[in-house]
Amino acid sequence: MRVAIGADHGGYPLKATILDVIRAAGHEAIDVGAYELDPQDDYPDFAIRVGRAVQAGEAERGIILCGSGVGAAVAANKLRGVRAGLCHDTYSAHQSVEHDHVNVLALGARVIGSALAVEIVQAFLGAGFTGEERHVRRLSKVQALEEAWGKGADE
Repeated sequence: MRVAIGADHGGYPLKATILDVIRAAGHEAIDVGAYELDPQDDYPDFAIRVGRAVQAGEAERGIILCGSGVGAAVAANKLRGVRAGLCHDTYSAHQSVEHDHVNVLALGARVIGSALAVEIVQAFLGAGFTGEERHVRRLSKVQALEEAWGKGADE
C-alpha cells in the first residue's frame, strides 16, 4: 500500500518514526513534507498535500501530523473523498477504517508519545473496511452529505 505522510512543525518530530513504521510494515511511504523543522509552517498545507495524494489515487491512505491532530483532520476533511479520523488510541485507529472507511489518520504529536503513535499507525495500516451492509449504508449517507455540500441542498 502507498501511504502519504505529511507534518507541520508540531508533528515534525514524530514524522521520522512514523515513516519507519510505514516502511517496516512493507508499505511505500510518500513523504509530502515538511522536510525540515519550520516553526512558521501551517498544518493545512500538509493536510492538503496528503489529501490530494489520496484523492488522486497516488496513495491509498494518508497520515497527517500536527501538534494536536485536530487542525490537520479538519483541513483534510474539507477535501472531497477524504475521510480523516483523529485517533489517539488503537481501537479508534482500526475501527475507523473497518466501520467508517477512513483513509487518512490524523495524529497529535504533542498529545501522544512515540510508542503509542507506533501502535496506532500499525492498527490503522493493518485494518480494512468490512464492507458490511450497515457500514456501506452509513458511508453512503456520509458521501451524500459530501455531494450536497455547497450545492444549496437542505437535506
